[in-house]
Amino acid sequence: MSGLWQRVLAAYTNDRHPQHDREQLLALGAAELAHTRSPAGRTATVEDVQRVARGEFGLLLDERQARTALAERRTAFLQGED
Repeated sequence: MSGLWQRVLAAYTNDRHPQHDREQLLALGAAELAHTRSPAGRTATVEDVQRVARGEFGLLLDERQARTALAERRTAFLQGED
């Protein structure tokens, strides 16, 4: 399991992370899932991230949170991180 998914699973299953950090990790997981589920040639949108966060994690993200998660996901990808 990649480092990202280990952190997302930990944030989802326990309360050891502060609320803000927990939401940020789950938002990043939602951005990754939204990207993975996007059809070829189409990038994930803020709305895609919000939909995944709500459906998979029961988390309501505002536009800023979803946009930040997408940007962090792109940066991690470009740097070769998981």
